[in-house]
Amino acid sequence: MRIAVCSGSFDPITLGHMDIIRRTAACFDQVYVCVSPNAEKRGQMFTPEQKLKLVEAAVLELPNVTAELYGGLLADFAAERKATAIVRGIRTQSDFDTEYQQAMVNRGLHPGLETLLLPADPAYIYLSSTVAREMIHYHQLLDKYLPKAILPLIRDWTEQR
Repeated sequence: MRIAVCSGSFDPITLGHMDIIRRTAACFDQVYVCVSPNAEKRGQMFTPEQKLKLVEAAVLELPNVTAELYGGLLADFAAERKATAIVRGIRTQSDFDTEYQQAMVNRGLHPGLETLLLPADPAYIYLSSTVAREMIHYHQLLDKYLPKAILPLIRDWTEQR
């Protein structure tokens, strides 16, 4: 069985993330989406548990995709699930540089663990969770940024603030 991992902090999951996850799911038998709490990132909008619920709702339509919350090293998460690949989306040259360095670290931790870098679809090259959070904050229409399946959750949680 070919197993891959897609990861991120997903604050929140965007259409760009979903594009990478869908493309990965088409190439692998099983895909684990690792939701990382990433406490180092400032200005997070959602709790780790909320992020997991958003990702679970977004990937529900993909039968070979499972989302999990994990606070440790991504390479360890992948090894524990017997994954042979970590798949990361890249939008820019700086994304490539960062991901290349991380790929070398992950391979050093678990030899045989490959990192595959998928270029972002041009339709989503501008899209980031930061942009999505801004649109949420200013009560803009979110259909161009976020999966439809998560919009009710986003509305409920942001109205409670």
